[in-house]
Amino acid sequence: MSNIDPSKVQFEMFKGLPRDTPIMMLNLIRLNQVANYEVKTSSSGHDAYETYATQSASIFKGVGGEIIWRGRPESVLIGPSDEHWDIAFIARYPNAGSFLAMVTDPNYQAIVFHRQAAVKDSRLIRMGSLDGQPAMFG
Repeated sequence: MSNIDPSKVQFEMFKGLPRDTPIMMLNLIRLNQVANYEVKTSSSGHDAYETYATQSASIFKGVGGEIIWRGRPESVLIGPSDEHWDIAFIARYPNAGSFLAMVTDPNYQAIVFHRQAAVKDSRLIRMGSLDGQPAMFG
């Protein structure tokens, strides 16, 4: 089973969490070899994701989003050995409301099909801050 878009239940749970605190979204992306557009194309999943990233950048920045870390996963130390990712990044949003504003923006809705064509599987995990909590390490 691939995970490209949130289920209705997952989206409702997300909307039910506090909306007024900064959030980080951990993104793990596995790309299709060939983009899965409705009309067949020779575009790669990588190319389709680049198109999505380029076209959504101003919307993302417009809601106050920023990429705080990005990288290429190299090895799984703990977890399923058959699970691999092509792209990993952490996006920071001023609050959950800004994330919701982005994904419901009509301009975003008009270009998200590039992401859907590009992605074979993904994980999108909302993370909050542990500020004020005892340090686990260090």
